[in-house]
Amino acid sequence: MTTPQTPPKPTGPILELPQGVEPQYVNLARIAHSPSDIVIDFAHLLPGEQRAKIRSRVVMTPLSAKLLLRALTENIARYEAAYGEIIIPVNSSLADNLFKPFQQPPEPPKE
Repeated sequence: MTTPQTPPKPTGPILELPQGVEPQYVNLARIAHSPSDIVIDFAHLLPGEQRAKIRSRVVMTPLSAKLLLRALTENIARYEAAYGEIIIPVNSSLADNLFKPFQQPPEPPKE
């Protein structure tokens, strides 16, 4: 009696990160689409500023965008299982919470 062999797990492509590529911090995404493409602009908006600098533009097919959505959903679920639920503010829009005008911290009491 032989034990059936389990097929090897499929592996994804090997990703190479070119030398000099720097990670970009972004806190804003704008999404647009045409019949054939989904375009996502990633930007960084500073508190109190009205203009955001686009750091990266990603253009993909609708199929690729849907697969990205699935991958993000799965990864967020794993993140929340490990670290707890990510709470989305409900009293106002997400943009209001993320991008409200910059407010100076209160001055410390004088002694």
